[in-house]
Amino acid sequence: MAPRGSQRTINKIVAENRKARFNYEIIDTYEAGLVLTGTEVKSLREGKANIAESYASDEGNEIWLINSHLPEYLQANRFNHEPRRRRKLLLSKREINRLRVSINREGMTLVPLKIYFNEKGRAKLELALAKGKKLHDKRETEKERDWNRQKSRLLKTG
Repeated sequence: MAPRGSQRTINKIVAENRKARFNYEIIDTYEAGLVLTGTEVKSLREGKANIAESYASDEGNEIWLINSHLPEYLQANRFNHEPRRRRKLLLSKREINRLRVSINREGMTLVPLKIYFNEKGRAKLELALAKGKKLHDKRETEKERDWNRQKSRLLKTG
């Protein structure tokens, strides 16, 4: 019989924002906890979540995840959660202050990159402090990606 702790999946990624790295230049990343209800956790464990259109906002002395979609847990009946509700992020005061300064002074954005479960089975959010890319930067990224693909093809065939 396997030990109890080995049954967990370590760092199981539930949702990923793939467009974030294309649309934004990532400056720094933070790991934040999420304040969730029981049905939200069960919905996450099923692997159902979408953070593609979501962002984080600083309100008061707290950081909130806005517009993330966690669908209702079907077996929950009347105790279900609202799918697009705002969720509080758990960060230290020092991290919150650092993020607030970067957002207000330097015009940066807080973009969620992925939601996952850590070794302890807790839901975590990888949050990025990012600066929006201009259109020419996006084109440059696209050219670089195409060139790397072509290079790998040439090396395989040659």
